[in-house]
Order: sequence, then C-alpha cells, then structure tokens
Amino acid sequence: MIGSGWRIYDASPLFNFRFPPDLTVGGWLAGALAWHFAAMWLLVANGVAYIAYGFASGHFWRDLPPMRAISTYRHLRLDWTTLTMHGVGEYNLVQRVLYTAVVGVLALLIASGVAVWKPVQLRRLTEFFGGYDEARYVHFYAMTALCAFLALHVTLAFSIKGVLRSMITGRPPKMAASKD
Repeated sequence: MIGSGWRIYDASPLFNFRFPPDLTVGGWLAGALAWHFAAMWLLVANGVAYIAYGFASGHFWRDLPPMRAISTYRHLRLDWTTLTMHGVGEYNLVQRVLYTAVVGVLALLIASGVAVWKPVQLRRLTEFFGGYDEARYVHFYAMTALCAFLALHVTLAFSIKGVLRSMITGRPPKMAASKD
C-alpha cells in the first residue's frame, strides 16, 4: 500500500521530491490506484478482525490499560531506556503509548484517505481537513508517522531474541515458556 501510495504521490507531488520508481508499485497512476484500493480493502478486513478479536478476547483491557498523563510523563524516559527488557507478551509504558498513538494515526490515515478518495461525496469530511489539498498533506504525514512506527517496531522485533517468532506464531519462545 505504501509503494502504490508513493506512485500516486509522484503523479502530483506535494513537496520538491519524488520517490524512486523502483520503490513504487503500479507502473502508472491508474495501476497504482488499483493496487492502493485493493490493499485498502484487505487492510479494512484485517482491521475489523483485529478490533473484533481485541474486544472479544479482552486484549485491549488486559494488555493496554489506561495511562494517566502525569504517571506516563514521569515513567516514559525510564521505560524508553529499558524498552527491550521485558517479557514477551508484556507491554511497558512506551509500548502502550506508541500502540495507542498508532491507533490514532491509523484513524487519521483512514479518514484523510477517504476524504481524498471521495472529496465530493464526503465533502464535510474533506472540509474538516481544510480541503482536498490539506487532506493530502494530512494523509502524507500520517503515512510518514506510520512508516516510522513500523521501522521502530520491526527493528525492535529483530533485536530481541525470540520475539519475532512469537509475533508470527502467537506462541511464546521456548525459553520464556520454560520459566512458567
């Protein structure tokens, strides 16, 4: 979806740069739009399944408890320095803040994307962002924030032994399972 979005961006750039064609998907604007919309529906289905699972299993209440602003501010720096030192399946304060923030980024990404996709039909939503061009900027910045989150997330997953496998399989690594 990012690669096709970059191809769409290149058709009408917002800034004084373009993405290299080898990093984009779709070949031309109509092809990129087709890829983007196809990926969009897959991500919508995935998001609905994740939200349904999160509520049905209690994951949202159990693993992402509410954060208080003062407590969060005081402990954020300490938890950032120990970000990789926690058990599999446990979330420290930094992770809870980032996972909560990325939900907001995703909501902004979806809303701005829909506003850009159907600016006439969803005029009020497009106006909420300040117009079509401003909605494109919001969409671009939200995509950039999501890419930064994904880069951090994947880097940390590769840096902690056993985490990547447990993320894929849903099972704790053998060393963590033997402690119980």
